[in-house]
Amino acid sequence: MTTQKRVLAVIMGGGRGTRLHPLTQERCKPAVPLAGKYRLVDIPISNCINSEINRIFLLTQFNTASLHRHIQGAYHFDPFGGGFVDILSAEQTEKSADWYQGTADAVRRNLMHFRASPHDLILILSGDQLYKMDFREIIDAHTASGADVTMAAIPFPVSKIEGLGLMKVDDNLAITEFVEKPKDPAVIAGLTLSDAVEKKLKSKVNERHCLASMGIYVFNRGVLREALDNTMTDFGKEVIPSLLNRKKLNAHIFEGYWEDIGTVKAFFEANLALAQPLPPFNFFDERAPIYTQDRYLPASKLNKCSVDHAVVGDGSILSNSTIKHSVFGIRSFVDDGCVLEDVVLMGSDFYETEVQLKENSAGGRPHLGVGKNCHIRGAIIDKNARIGDNCRLDAAGKLDGSYANGTVVVRDGVLVVPKGACIPAGTVV
Repeated sequence: MTTQKRVLAVIMGGGRGTRLHPLTQERCKPAVPLAGKYRLVDIPISNCINSEINRIFLLTQFNTASLHRHIQGAYHFDPFGGGFVDILSAEQTEKSADWYQGTADAVRRNLMHFRASPHDLILILSGDQLYKMDFREIIDAHTASGADVTMAAIPFPVSKIEGLGLMKVDDNLAITEFVEKPKDPAVIAGLTLSDAVEKKLKSKVNERHCLASMGIYVFNRGVLREALDNTMTDFGKEVIPSLLNRKKLNAHIFEGYWEDIGTVKAFFEANLALAQPLPPFNFFDERAPIYTQDRYLPASKLNKCSVDHAVVGDGSILSNSTIKHSVFGIRSFVDDGCVLEDVVLMGSDFYETEVQLKENSAGGRPHLGVGKNCHIRGAIIDKNARIGDNCRLDAAGKLDGSYANGTVVVRDGVLVVPKGACIPAGTVV
């Protein structure tokens, strides 16, 4: 069987996305905008398509409307290839009427949907990571080793493994131990790589490495069914440890760029990194493009702007302003005299008509985007936000919490203007 016919991909859409709140206040994690014109879900889907895997299930349950619209508008497969991206939301059944209780529970409840598509292997992916991987490599390694389960693993120096699930492997990369987010230094020391495996790594630092789980798994079909024939709810905490010494578990080492962007701070930093001259993640690789919805927007316009490292999405208008190290989403608007530094402006879902602009002006309501003479630094401005003239928004020195009568939130040291918020002219935070 070809890769397409052998493998089903399952993307975990996550729970409520509390670590990304307020960006997930009105949308699920996979639908959060990324890099000016994409959504988080475009990353795993594009990796699948570039790896010749075109049968993809997306499991989610909270605030899925915008995700549905994006998937329906972006991913259309020809009828001869048998490809699809199918969203499976939590549903009431004879056996259960509540929400998914975790990653394993979500997959368990949807096994009946997977059966309709012939397959030997199931590739399980996370929906909130930024990386490029050719999944054919991990699938080939899984097949060659005769493993029951293969986990993608990324080597991290011991000093940087906080909050990650770690595995111990032998010289043949067979997994002998797995510990979810260990904190005890003695336990961590026992999970470091052997000299033989260290020598195989491309990264050479004066520090021992541990292998961290990327939340990417390849399961043999029957093994997955057997592994979920219980009440376990989470792969990392329960299912994988339960399979040790019962099934053959192998690691597949990945040494490319990988970032878990499940928190506001990580999301903010990953976006701003794309404005660097040589960003760690390459959206310009024609051999492995990142796909998204084609919106047929006009080219962006920058009128008399001073720009120092920026990503600007389609259909944007930036006027007579100073831009430093920032990312602008589709249909972004910045009026005259602004200074924006370290800003992620997600743009808008629509353009305002002349009539709407006149009505807003008459009612004292700011137009979509950023008004005149605003100074903004260290901020995420979510979609369809309205910021009036002469506002000063700066995260520096601010404690996490709500500001400006609850219209602005500081989270993880990042100032966030929520989706659809309206910031009155002259607001200072």
